[in-house]
Amino acid sequence: MSIAISVLEELLQRIPRLRSQLYFKSSLTALSHAMEDQVLAGLNRPLVIASFQRERFYRQESHRYLRIAELTPQVYVLAAPETSFTNASKGYETIAFEPDDQLSQEWHLVVIGQQYATCLICRERKVAVVDAESAEPMPMDQTRRFEGIWTFDRQVSCTAASLLLDRVLEYRPELAAKVQQAKQEYLTEEVSSGLQGVDPDPFVQRLVTYLQAGQYKLLKAYRSISAQERKERLVNSITAAIRRSLDPEEIFTVAVQELGQAMDVCRCILYRCKPADTSVIVQHEFLAAPTLRSLSNQTLSLQNNPLFQVVAQKREPVSITDTQQETNYDLTPLKDWIDRWQIRSWVMVPIVYQGRLMGMVELQGCAPEPHLWEEDDIAMVEAIATQLGVALIQAESYANLEDLNQQLEALERTRSNLIAITGHELRTPLSTIQVCLESLASEPDMPLELRQVMLSSALTDAERMRKLVQDFLTLSRLESGRVEWHLEPLALDECVDLALSSIRTRKTKEHLPDIEAQVPVELPLVRADGEWLVEVLSKLLDNACKFTEPEGQVLIQAKPNGGDMLEVTITDTGRGIEPNRLEVVFDRFYQEEGALRRTAGGTGLGLAICRQIILGLGGKIWAESAGRDQGSQFHFTIPIAKDNSEVAPDTKALIRPPVTSKNRRGRSRATLR
Repeated sequence: MSIAISVLEELLQRIPRLRSQLYFKSSLTALSHAMEDQVLAGLNRPLVIASFQRERFYRQESHRYLRIAELTPQVYVLAAPETSFTNASKGYETIAFEPDDQLSQEWHLVVIGQQYATCLICRERKVAVVDAESAEPMPMDQTRRFEGIWTFDRQVSCTAASLLLDRVLEYRPELAAKVQQAKQEYLTEEVSSGLQGVDPDPFVQRLVTYLQAGQYKLLKAYRSISAQERKERLVNSITAAIRRSLDPEEIFTVAVQELGQAMDVCRCILYRCKPADTSVIVQHEFLAAPTLRSLSNQTLSLQNNPLFQVVAQKREPVSITDTQQETNYDLTPLKDWIDRWQIRSWVMVPIVYQGRLMGMVELQGCAPEPHLWEEDDIAMVEAIATQLGVALIQAESYANLEDLNQQLEALERTRSNLIAITGHELRTPLSTIQVCLESLASEPDMPLELRQVMLSSALTDAERMRKLVQDFLTLSRLESGRVEWHLEPLALDECVDLALSSIRTRKTKEHLPDIEAQVPVELPLVRADGEWLVEVLSKLLDNACKFTEPEGQVLIQAKPNGGDMLEVTITDTGRGIEPNRLEVVFDRFYQEEGALRRTAGGTGLGLAICRQIILGLGGKIWAESAGRDQGSQFHFTIPIAKDNSEVAPDTKALIRPPVTSKNRRGRSRATLR
């Protein structure tokens, strides 16, 4: 049940002389609180009816209505339920109306006592949106607009109360007796209307408080805007200096002058340093007055400076308002220095880039009175320090062109490998497919057995090309971060079984080495993405089989890694890896035998894909080998699920395409041949 008629419209129809006014939400809040305060401060037992648009608005005021209910039994609260608001009679009556009721668009508060009456009946004004693209942004909550009536007129208040009580009966007819008693006791016109018996002080105090709060917020906003403008102007000047030159000395010269003037300090110094430095020579300084002693070209001891040690360790600013009364830091080692250079107030801000300490900004106050450092001021200095850190990094980058050239050469080699590998891997299967198709097209009388061989060869090489393209796309997705990981508890042994089945399906015609899985069923569940985890296992097994003779052996093992990780090891007896290449085997396009002199096919992307997947799942991957023809071991870790009491989902349902395997509890630990 919902009522489509507005209470405000009904009130205006019954009393045509009324004219609605415009109110902002903040004004209605102040008026409502004033009316509630008048009830709480009085000694009589008034009738109180409050209608909230939503339950969440009521929750903000529920504590006030609990106090009001202690003063009078005639309290009715209406709201559209969102969570737990229901019809109830606990201290006062709560009425839950339908969300599409007109009450959900209105704001009502009616208070009727024996000596006074007041009401607030308003309806929210909705802003019509004509064009979604040109529509203005939604207003803030405090600027929502309402239209309606606020008055002390008893006739208007009684009419409004009667309309609202009728709404109460629509939703809670069982309150008929209580509502009738309220109408007989309060809804009379025996007491004259007007301000008789009404204390206006609560309303005045509320409105004055509201105006003062508004002025305070406005003043605070002006100060914030002024500080932001000063900060932006300073940052822009430093940024302009950085753009004009990549010389750190020139940038520091501009920065120290701008900072000193903007912060209105006696002395500002800048210097480059590292955490392990024991001393530094000051080369950039700003002095507010020529009478001050200069620190330029002076040697600062950093090893015996407790403030520098704190900043270097925490990478955070340190501020001291008064060095003569400082209690947070022990300045005893600096007493002679402070007296000599007349330092009364002190701030040290680190120049940091990606956690690396590169320099320091010091602001010093030398006036007789301590300098109170504002948080906004320190934040502004931090912003400048960040810009200086970027400038230093840029300067270092341009100073190390040789390293950049080496990186470019490495990229060129990668490009060459990519061209060579893809050219070889694509040209060979394409040639085979072309020969097979040409033979089939030109030899219509070809025997059925030979025709089948041609088709099989073409399909095999087509699958080889598909895998090549798929590996490129997979690595691209992983490196670009466009993979959505679906992590959940999984049984590792089931993932191993699926990987083994995948290897067996793809290599039915090849002679594989013995593959033995020693993965206990009792291992804890791992938290991973099942599809990607099986992909890692499949590629590592495929790699082990590729470089192991059919007479060799491949072993899969898993065990807890001493913490919250599970370690999986795939051991083979194949050709092994040189110790100096154990890291580069995970690089893209790496081919131990060279791109075109290989006995085993492949693009060199498999291990690179495995590394990206394991890192994405929160683990690590590495390789071990004693050398050539000594076999190799590939290890990776995977996080253990925190709650292993949770039932693992059916891993097979998470992997595409599905592979038939035995039940986890009933399958055998057979060797795959």
